[in-house]
Amino acid sequence: MNWRLWIILALLAGALLSGWFAWRGDDADAPAEGGEGLRSDYILRDFEVVTLDSTGQESFSLRAPELHQTPGARTLELATPLFLMPDQHGSRWEVRARTGWVNEKSTLVQLRGDVVADSPMGASRPTVLRTEQLDVHPEENRATSEAVVTITTPGTTMRGTGMEADLASKRIQLLSKVSLNNDPTRR
Repeated sequence: MNWRLWIILALLAGALLSGWFAWRGDDADAPAEGGEGLRSDYILRDFEVVTLDSTGQESFSLRAPELHQTPGARTLELATPLFLMPDQHGSRWEVRARTGWVNEKSTLVQLRGDVVADSPMGASRPTVLRTEQLDVHPEENRATSEAVVTITTPGTTMRGTGMEADLASKRIQLLSKVSLNNDPTRR
């Protein structure tokens, strides 16, 4: 065999090996099946959005410094959201949290961390609700929680674990470990 043939075979083997390693390296960077490594289709910063229900009425408004579409899904992730949720009289509850998540049909809003819900301005009985987690179902005008919930109205503080709330009728039910502190002088 000729020495030129050995060099050509060595160069060909080297080219094939380097091509194979390069191809294998690109494949290792591909996103995993679970969606890891995917980027959001969009990110909004310092925005306000009004979401309508199936009848065209306002379901809720949302203000936040940042929103990401969840990679590989049509859900939304929010940083320090402020939700404005209309009641039956056209007034709005203000609901704040550290983080939020909205499902793809906007029928479920999950709020986590330092959740505070304030009744509409001018309400006959101002109410403040505090918890670490709150699930809001805007189309049903309903909210639930499995965490400890504290509800404060003038002269009354209620605390319990788990909650069901009908926001339209302003009816809130604490589910377990309920305590009540009533101070009629603070009304």
